Amino acid sequence: MALRIFETDPDAMPKGSFSDDTVGRFHSGRSVNGIPEALSAWKVSTGDPEVADAIAQLMGGTPVETDSTSENFIEILTDAKRVKVVLAGPDAITSDMKLWNGNVLIHHCDGVEFISPDEDRGKPCGCPALMEDRKNAYKAKRGPGPSIAVSFRLAEDYDLGLFRFQTGSWKLAESLHEIGNALDKVKGEALAELGIELVEYTTKKGRDVSYFKPVVKVLKSWSDAVTEPTPY
Repeated sequence: MALRIFETDPDAMPKGSFSDDTVGRFHSGRSVNGIPEALSAWKVSTGDPEVADAIAQLMGGTPVETDSTSENFIEILTDAKRVKVVLAGPDAITSDMKLWNGNVLIHHCDGVEFISPDEDRGKPCGCPALMEDRKNAYKAKRGPGPSIAVSFRLAEDYDLGLFRFQTGSWKLAESLHEIGNALDKVKGEALAELGIELVEYTTKKGRDVSYFKPVVKVLKSWSDAVTEPTPY
């Protein structure tokens, strides 16, 4: 039986505030009876029934109202592993490093300098330079982990509104510079694919390991995509 690794999803992370301009959130995992569970297809949450119905039509699944006091109280477990999205540019993806003690943020930096609190902003944070060393410090609860936010529109329903995906995935963190370079080359809105991919491998000790990781692939300029002739 393979060991399933869960890459942290916001459902299992301390909640931060999100801007009111978003109509919903995408999730690569969920919490079941307090236990984190990785998902093989996207979960979408929203507080707007019309948005929920549109997501179900585009991506499959059935809107379900939860007992949560969350603003996004309608959840859809979709059938979609991948979805085409529109990114406004490099600023559509933000990333920093955070370490929480319960719901208290005790370390917040960009990997080089502190971002908060204000009295420490700009000072060296002391994090290792190498990603692997940062990951080891995080696993030992001695350092922060990535906090990545992706803001996007759906390519198939652009006017539905702005969505957000928040993740602590180290795998996505490792590829952010490549994604940023691709978005820089587009110079404007970009058509991209937001996906959940299954990774499987066998360790040197013979243990089978599998996990799901979020992936962002920049495809082309959005303006080029919308002007391409529709195939018949």
